[in-house]
Amino acid sequence: MRLPANLLLALHMDLRHERGMTQTRFHAMPDGTHLAFRFTPGTGPTIVFLPGYMSDMAGGKASAVFDWAAASGHACLLLDYSGCGQSEGEFADGTLSRWRDEVLTLIEAICPGPVLLAGSSMGGWLMLMVALALPPEMRAGLIGIAAAPDFTLWGRSEEEKAKLAAGEAVFEPNPYGPEPTPTYPGFWKDGEANKMLAGEIALDCPVRLLHGQDDPDVPWEIALRLAAALRANDVRITFIKDGDHRLSREEDIALLVRTVAELVSPT
Repeated sequence: MRLPANLLLALHMDLRHERGMTQTRFHAMPDGTHLAFRFTPGTGPTIVFLPGYMSDMAGGKASAVFDWAAASGHACLLLDYSGCGQSEGEFADGTLSRWRDEVLTLIEAICPGPVLLAGSSMGGWLMLMVALALPPEMRAGLIGIAAAPDFTLWGRSEEEKAKLAAGEAVFEPNPYGPEPTPTYPGFWKDGEANKMLAGEIALDCPVRLLHGQDDPDVPWEIALRLAAALRANDVRITFIKDGDHRLSREEDIALLVRTVAELVSPT
């Protein structure tokens, strides 16, 4: 008997405490960098959760999805990009292209078949890049949580852009922690080379976009622009009127888990 998503969500904190991070393993990249990941085998497409900028696989949304997948018998992969979480490397060396290639390497090495990509914030941009690099038969679907494609383009002053173009890092106040949020020239330059919203995004798999309308970091209109740019017809947007950027409240995570469940087990 399959447990309902809301019951599994209620159990996820206990499951997480019981397992802790004991299932963390490491995959050696060709350059010798060891990437941290967690994998639970199961049926259906493998759910691959892609964290946001300066985030990692220990976050509440990633953990809830992983625990739901493990409890319901679905395959799921969590990972830390190089320079993030438990993975080796320097965050200053990270770019979207590098992290995309890391995700693709882990998918090839670990995932037995099609994948359902779920990306949070910057992970939503990375989700699109990964999906475009995969063959169509590997794309089971996409779930963007406050997806932020092209965020290097908006939200920056001309002075900040000039500094980045000149090879200088930019540091901004961080509302989620004591340390300022850095943007490094390499990341910014790579982001500028991978902008997506100005043209068609040639993906045809099912897409679900969840976005809070009280998001102070990624305007909710980005979800509309992304939906318009996607070639796929099966695209649905869910706006959470009082939702913030993180969408980590109990009801937000319950919505995410339900969305995952609907895509991995369509009726």
